[in-house]
Amino acid sequence: MSKEALLIVDMSNDFVDLDGPLNVGEAGPAITPYIRDLADEFLKDGKYVVISMDDHAPDDAHFDSWPVHNVTGTKGQELYGPLKEWYDENKDNDHIIYSMKENYNAFFNTGLDEVLRERDVDTVHICGVATDICVFLTASGADANGFKTVIHKRGVATFTDQQESSLEHMKRCFHSEIVE
Repeated sequence: MSKEALLIVDMSNDFVDLDGPLNVGEAGPAITPYIRDLADEFLKDGKYVVISMDDHAPDDAHFDSWPVHNVTGTKGQELYGPLKEWYDENKDNDHIIYSMKENYNAFFNTGLDEVLRERDVDTVHICGVATDICVFLTASGADANGFKTVIHKRGVATFTDQQESSLEHMKRCFHSEIVE
């Protein structure tokens, strides 16, 4: 029997709140209720929920290319609004995993693949932001580590015009199932 995990990528204030330096616009807050409901469903069914969060030092070289964002311990790095409330209500559940990442890919040098394998997870459902950057590269990392990937179209957003082409690319390259 398949074991599944929901992987919520970068749903921080800096990416989702409309005042965040790298916000994905109105689409970020719009996908939040769907992600929260999906996380509730996964927990209710005894499945895992992984929160993968971008994590940078104030002087990170990453900021040569991007505005300063998701600096360790800042309000900008906290989960966005309703998702933070959800996490605070559920954080003691042993089916919730919080994973920090310094790279676009939630599997790169984080040990997440081992954590999921220890729990016999073979399928990773992915939602969050940005579709064409961190979600895309996380799907690549999941696929490269042997996980089946499912992308929730209603649960992803980006600040570019690459939403649909990125979903199609994940379907073709990583054999991701795209669900509405």
